[in-house]
Amino acid sequence: MNRLGIDRLSTFGMPPVEFVELAADLGCGHVGIGLSRMSDYNPHHYPDWSLRDDKALRRDFVGALETHGLSIGVVEGFALVPDRDIRACAADLDLVREMGGIRIACVSLDKDLARTIAGFAVLAEMAAERGLLVSAEMGSLGPYGLVDAALEMAAGIGMANFSLMLDAMHYFRMGNSLEQLAGFDPLLIGYVQLCDVPLKRRFETYMEEAMYERMVPGQGELPLREFVALLPTDVVVSLEIPIRSLAEQGIGPRERLAPCVAAARALLEV
Repeated sequence: MNRLGIDRLSTFGMPPVEFVELAADLGCGHVGIGLSRMSDYNPHHYPDWSLRDDKALRRDFVGALETHGLSIGVVEGFALVPDRDIRACAADLDLVREMGGIRIACVSLDKDLARTIAGFAVLAEMAAERGLLVSAEMGSLGPYGLVDAALEMAAGIGMANFSLMLDAMHYFRMGNSLEQLAGFDPLLIGYVQLCDVPLKRRFETYMEEAMYERMVPGQGELPLREFVALLPTDVVVSLEIPIRSLAEQGIGPRERLAPCVAAARALLEV
């Protein structure tokens, strides 16, 4: 199984077909994508695009996946927002299924754990009706960045298609440990995002570093070898490694990501 993928943040908005071609060229088996371009930083001046609104683009994207033998690792962009009904995302879930995706990633912008559990339960039910899996990303946005809260959330939802997404940066920066990871039920780990960073933040805000400037595996201080060794062997491990400093020097996504892929492959093969 080629379990290595690349997630959309690593490319700063590359169009879907080009993204698939890049991942295939780098020897990866999966892409993590959203239904529209992330527009806040676009160093390569990519055109705007939307899988949500452009049927021809969806067809070309699916065709590119089939041509290169890749799959959609995850579709991101599903969020619980206070005072917004999560049921409004039904049409987007239909599109994920139409494109052959099997997993969505979700986050909560609601700091209340009970409301987050209730909202994710609704989302998981909607996803299950369409044969989709749901993975909630542990991180700084919601109330479940710490292991105990994340496990409480998963238990409260209690659905077979619901799991957690572990991002190496978020997992360790939030204060979670390898010992806690060793105690996870493997079925609760649905998707993994790999990167490296120092143990202490380098930027004024946490999100600036998370969104724009991470590091090649092995160049930071995270215990990635031990982290990867504790993961289920059938879970996709995808690179979420935006490197704005190199993009600003005119270095393209392939040149930025090739060392990341090589480093991740070395970790996964041990």
